[in-house]
Amino acid sequence: MIKKETLSEIAIYYGTVKMPEGFEIEKDELVKNITLSSYYENINYPFSVTWDKLKTYITDFIKVEHKIILIPKKTYGNFYEKNEISKLKIEVNHNDLNNSPDFVLLYGVELDSKTCEVIIYYDDNRRKDKVFNFLLENDKFIMFPASQSYYIKNNKNSYLNFIQTITFDYI
Repeated sequence: MIKKETLSEIAIYYGTVKMPEGFEIEKDELVKNITLSSYYENINYPFSVTWDKLKTYITDFIKVEHKIILIPKKTYGNFYEKNEISKLKIEVNHNDLNNSPDFVLLYGVELDSKTCEVIIYYDDNRRKDKVFNFLLENDKFIMFPASQSYYIKNNKNSYLNFIQTITFDYI
């Protein structure tokens, strides 16, 4: 008999945020908050009812569907100009793992259709720097371990692409 024990897993969760009628995400409010917190360094990303609806929808969905309890840690947003490619990002601070998040979530707030891609690097044992590409669209999200490097690639967008980022602790 051969037994198997999984020691580690790189799970990526993704889907579409489909809010019930009357509880829709007010994208204008998220765009405003992303813009203000990006332009002014002394303005933190403000709490809003819309942000709370988004966070609650995703944490409840992940808890029910995958039995994972998430606690929001940090929230920020970014906007990207035409053909802009972000720097390589990683949400984990390797010098302070105890205070680093476990997961990062990217939510498409306002995106030009089929122009925004999330590229995630991962290792598959000795096969290093493998790539997972994800087309981020309006109302779609992707969540993955905060220890994975990633970047955002915008291609031929006609207007600014706005992305909401939320990091989470896993309990």
